[in-house]
Amino acid sequence: MDSQPKRKPNAREIAARIRGEIAAGTFGPGDRLPGARAYAKKLGVALMTVQNAYAQLQEDGLAEGVAGSGTYVRDPASGEQGPREAAQRLTELQAEVVRVSTELAGLVERVKQLEAVVGPTEGEPGA
Repeated sequence: MDSQPKRKPNAREIAARIRGEIAAGTFGPGDRLPGARAYAKKLGVALMTVQNAYAQLQEDGLAEGVAGSGTYVRDPASGEQGPREAAQRLTELQAEVVRVSTELAGLVERVKQLEAVVGPTEGEPGA
């Protein structure tokens, strides 16, 4: 049995979860997202955390807030990319950023190893 408490999601993770639900079609254009207070309580996080997640979705162009009513999945204008397609594209871009970051970290490590073998080159400090 797991004795450690489950880690609470942060705003970025909550936004990613909802983005995935939009991409999967769980939420479609015009659908109201869960009320921030109730959703925060369900997730065991502060209200501000959910509000920040919804703000991220709005910045992504996936949602819009309606004062006194809630947050809704944006209904795209004619010819504009829909929220489902935008969410799928954002998810793909995030995966690509992770891949490139991992590759870059590997390259940095290889350069350090090569520098250790070769030593400082002419014109570098310590040469």
